[in-house]
Amino acid sequence: MPIEDKLSELGLSLPDAPAPAANYVPYVLYGGFLHTAGQIPFDADGNLITGCLGDTMDVEEGQAAALACALAILAQAKAALGSLERIDQVVKLNVFVASTPAFSKQPLVANGASDLFANLLGERGRHARSAVGVAALPLGVAVEIDAVLGVRDA
Repeated sequence: MPIEDKLSELGLSLPDAPAPAANYVPYVLYGGFLHTAGQIPFDADGNLITGCLGDTMDVEEGQAAALACALAILAQAKAALGSLERIDQVVKLNVFVASTPAFSKQPLVANGASDLFANLLGERGRHARSAVGVAALPLGVAVEIDAVLGVRDA
């Protein structure tokens, strides 16, 4: 089943691919890999998902923010590749979680993105991952994620 159909079955849809907010490109396709810039989370109304895990947000809210980042990564992949069907493998996610020093559940937050990729792509969606707590992220967002995707030829 096509990836976008699977998204629909899950009640999800791709946002428009976010434009860069500074002097960088949203993705680079190089050597069979698509590298995305860090994607930040927007809710269904287009508002940034802001907050700090362990303070103003709980794990479930963080997972929703990570899911929104994953959808933005897929939107960038579609913009770069023309079709999500060209994704051969999710290779690596780097997940940054705005959190208090005492918060230690960054891996659970990151599962909001990891679970989506596994559900959509099966084994091809399983990936290496880093989940790191940070003091602050751009624009006060709760989560930022970048990805490396292996790409099939057109």
